[in-house]
Amino acid sequence: MAKREVKTFSVSEVNSLVRSALAERLPSWMVVSGEISGWKHHSSGHCYFSLKDAGSQLPCVMWAGSFKRVKFAPENGMAVLAKGHIEAYVPGGKYQFYADNLEPAGVGALQLAFEQMVKRLRADGLFADGHKKPIPPYPMRIGIVTSESGAALVDIADSIYNRWPCARMFLYPAPVQGAGAADKIAAAIRNINRRHRQLRLDVLIVGRGGGSLEDLRAFNEEVLARAIFDSVIPVISAVGHEIDTTLAELVADARASTPTKAGVAAVPDMREIMGQLANVKS
Repeated sequence: MAKREVKTFSVSEVNSLVRSALAERLPSWMVVSGEISGWKHHSSGHCYFSLKDAGSQLPCVMWAGSFKRVKFAPENGMAVLAKGHIEAYVPGGKYQFYADNLEPAGVGALQLAFEQMVKRLRADGLFADGHKKPIPPYPMRIGIVTSESGAALVDIADSIYNRWPCARMFLYPAPVQGAGAADKIAAAIRNINRRHRQLRLDVLIVGRGGGSLEDLRAFNEEVLARAIFDSVIPVISAVGHEIDTTLAELVADARASTPTKAGVAAVPDMREIMGQLANVKS
């Protein structure tokens, strides 16, 4: 009987076969729930970690390009949902989960990012009452940073004019939502402050109408919070309605739950003052 020839595989061939088998048998993408362990954010921008549960763990990689799209700060011990695919790493002889996206389990990514930002900015003192500047009692020059086409501008202007028609209003238009909105609002605030001696504004109103958490995202960005905190001009935040709370409101010197109420917070009522003067004369 002829001796059967046994095929010999190289290490690389075995690992390549495993990779092919995994690619053929497993879904092209899947969502895995687990707890983050061993989180490492490399200087290259890539992230290395494991997902674990009570009985096992799964090594994971997230490339820098994917991590840039994550809206919260992952931490060890955090329960997450990871979307991606399994692939064998041939040189190392091991399989890994390549995560394309991460979402916190049980809470939205935007809400978690907001909570993390609040914690960090509070530790930095941005919400402290000792840093709040008083709103001038009789402002005559009022700056408004909002969209030039939004209803918020009309509401703010009408409210101020109806109460304090002697005031002058100056619009500094900026987009209030969408990509780059927070940077543009912050830039407007910083530019106004750089020209403070020339503009001589008494108070600055920054705001927009209400909306979803995603709509209000610009007002929950750190760049805008720090621009408001650094402003030498008192800032009134006018964002959304009663149920909406943003970082801009927490940092501002005063907050109003609607653009209309921002006008009330900014200026006195001329009729009340005239009535008081009439009483004094009589």
